[in-house]
Amino acid sequence: MAITKYKRVLLKLSGEALSGGADYGIDAAILTKLAKQIKQVIEMGVNVAIVVGGGNIWRGAKAEKEGMDRVTADYAGMLATVINALALQDALEKEGVITRTQTAIVVQQVAEPYIRRRAIRHLEKGRVVIFAGGTGNPYMTTDTAAALRAIEIEAEVLFMTKNNVDGVYSADPHKQPDAKKIDKLTHLEALNMRLQVMDATALSLCLENKLPIIVFDLQVPHSLEQVVIGESIGTLISSEERDG
Repeated sequence: MAITKYKRVLLKLSGEALSGGADYGIDAAILTKLAKQIKQVIEMGVNVAIVVGGGNIWRGAKAEKEGMDRVTADYAGMLATVINALALQDALEKEGVITRTQTAIVVQQVAEPYIRRRAIRHLEKGRVVIFAGGTGNPYMTTDTAAALRAIEIEAEVLFMTKNNVDGVYSADPHKQPDAKKIDKLTHLEALNMRLQVMDATALSLCLENKLPIIVFDLQVPHSLEQVVIGESIGTLISSEERDG
């Protein structure tokens, strides 16, 4: 068994990561690939918690622009994350991974309420815990939920996955082919450079609590396994100043 650098991690999955490039919905093949990668690191002895987004089903910002009340739109987005969490839970359980879904909003027929101590106990028993419902509050993104939950469960690192982007770039590489990949930077640099790694609230939480973030492309085979054992892939955002 490979020696891992981290013992407890939080993985942030965007809703788009579950859609397989489609405009809407959940791609079963993508779910299976994700579940297999997660199973690999569970078998390496790593505690894995996951926060899921809901953008593949519902876009609160778009609904607000179309005239919907912002708070109502955000709550609808929380429900979308519950759908994604249940789909991911099913895929993991089909791979033999014991999984629990906890939600920040009460949906007691399908998931546990979020209870920090219970979540930590699940992790200690080798179960995957999926956090759905964001923070349970409107005006807060699932990025903020990921940072908050990572700190609460005492995760050593926050993994941010991007679709077809292998790290943080000086600009959007899909729009500017000459954008430069940044291997390392500090939380403060990421905030000041407005690189859109995550929203400013989430990034500030990580800065204040010295929680490192690694941004990488989860679609690359074995990428989750590589980052868990400490291989230098993607972009590391930490409180440590860059050399030079």
